[in-house]
Amino acid sequence: MIKLSPERCREILLLGAHCDDLAIGAGGTLLELCRANPGVRVTALVLSGGGTPRESEERSALAAFCVKAELELTILDVPDGRLPVHWERAKEALEEVRRRCEPDVIFAPAPHDAHQDHRALAKLVPTAFRDHLVLGYEILKWESDLEQPNVFTPLSETALREKIDLLHEHYPSQHIRSWFDEETFRGLARVRGVQCQSRYAEAFHAAKIIVGY
Repeated sequence: MIKLSPERCREILLLGAHCDDLAIGAGGTLLELCRANPGVRVTALVLSGGGTPRESEERSALAAFCVKAELELTILDVPDGRLPVHWERAKEALEEVRRRCEPDVIFAPAPHDAHQDHRALAKLVPTAFRDHLVLGYEILKWESDLEQPNVFTPLSETALREKIDLLHEHYPSQHIRSWFDEETFRGLARVRGVQCQSRYAEAFHAAKIIVGY
């Protein structure tokens, strides 16, 4: 197993199709990264939920997950489930972020995600960010679309507990979802932990990683 120890992270870009995608897919990693790098700049773009109660949920959630960070969050109002037909608007939003952002790492949906909005956003990312480290996060849902990841972030019990607590605190609108519960989040984290010789972990998909010295 090869471990990569990154240098100090100065800037993070978060890309999500929906409110809660980022926190579910990468919440534990964000907690660890932001605490390890006080003052890190975090730019976040979420394509749907703007102007709805979900926007306030997302703003309070990301503020909690990106503790000690300099957070800039934009939430658009692309209709849920309709991103493929709003391709041009999403593309323009991504290019606008690119003009003001030079991230060390990007968290975005995994390219194979079965949800049409997640998959469409994943396809757009490399059109704007061609020379960046992109980590595709995974979201467990009813579609059987989980694949074997190749990048892992070990999480302590404390970090995982905090992630789960924050998810339940900040996304009350999602409590009715059958998959939105502690067993789901902890179960996947345990599987990924086993795969990287840790108790718990979050996992990601990366097409290309360059190790610099």
